[in-house]
Amino acid sequence: MADTNHIIQQIQVSGIRRFDEAISDVPDIIKLTVGEPDLPTPAHIKKAGIQAIRDDFSHYSPLMGFQKLQAAASRYFNQKYQLNYAPNEIIATVGATEAVATALITLLNPGDAVLLPTPCYTSYEPVIAMAHAHVIPIDTTTTGYKLTPAGLATAIQANHSQRLKAILLNYPTNPTGVTYTKAELTALVAVIKQAGLTVISDEIYSEITYEQPHTALATLYPAHTITINGLSKSHAMTGWRLGFIMAPLALITEMKKTHQYLVTSTSSISQVAGIEALTHGLEDGQKMRAIYQARRDYLVTRLSEMSINYIYPTGAFYLFAQVPAAFKGTSWDFATTLAQQAHVAVIPGSAFGAAGEGWFRISYAASQDALRDSMNRFATWLTQQQA
Repeated sequence: MADTNHIIQQIQVSGIRRFDEAISDVPDIIKLTVGEPDLPTPAHIKKAGIQAIRDDFSHYSPLMGFQKLQAAASRYFNQKYQLNYAPNEIIATVGATEAVATALITLLNPGDAVLLPTPCYTSYEPVIAMAHAHVIPIDTTTTGYKLTPAGLATAIQANHSQRLKAILLNYPTNPTGVTYTKAELTALVAVIKQAGLTVISDEIYSEITYEQPHTALATLYPAHTITINGLSKSHAMTGWRLGFIMAPLALITEMKKTHQYLVTSTSSISQVAGIEALTHGLEDGQKMRAIYQARRDYLVTRLSEMSINYIYPTGAFYLFAQVPAAFKGTSWDFATTLAQQAHVAVIPGSAFGAAGEGWFRISYAASQDALRDSMNRFATWLTQQQA
């Protein structure tokens, strides 16, 4: 092994990416793997980005982003979710991924512990390890894949001797698609507040909720919440890499340093496009959400017909389903077999931690044709297994 950082040596590329790459050479594969909208960035946003290139917007921006972008983000998130962040309490980041990393690296001291409901997105734990801190996982498999106040209180009590610093919440949740009501969040905040924890609230899927409006956690616990959001999912701008950290000024002042030394600043051209999205794209996400909801409804119907158990998704564009009981093997084995034999690619649940074993994630950020063809293939494959 090369003489490199021992923590990095112990970290792997995410299971999502490793699996996606492993099955990419399967001929005629339909990928329901990566959580990336198949929908295009809205035309008015692309036009703004093109104009920025023509206007030679090719220089560094201020570290925290253009003031016009900060102001637009402040207005947008206030109008959408009643968040009250001043422009100078917002940093423009290289996607929500950098926002999460900046928040964790700034907040954590070596030896600190972070409470993390599982299964969870693959990027959190490695960054916590990079900060020389560690994760205390909270298994949510017995509570409908939601963190409950009782489960949180139990985890806090069981680890009272640890240096509990923060809790990282992601909702709507990747990989399960579940989200929380205002009442559920209020009950969680009561426990969090009593324990004196800081919350890192990753709300990148906030625009994609179906049966209920999204409640931003910072509206309930503003002084100790770091809010993560961005335009990747709401405006189909994954490749533009534009996210936001929003937090009280004292925290933002420290995170600005981390952000600077990680990336300097985010793309100036992306920021111009972001100003357009935040100013004139308030309804863009609603149009996309309607498409995702129709896809979700199609998938739950098809999976029910196949007698596949699943967690009913109320947000994001993921469906977490159980590996058929008749299949003998791990979730990775199942996903590999499905890719090789049915030419349908899903992500094994183990990519999201031990609590995801026995399940698999379907991303329905794919065309209706791809979903229909993949479900037809899946149904045919299941029938063949039962013959």
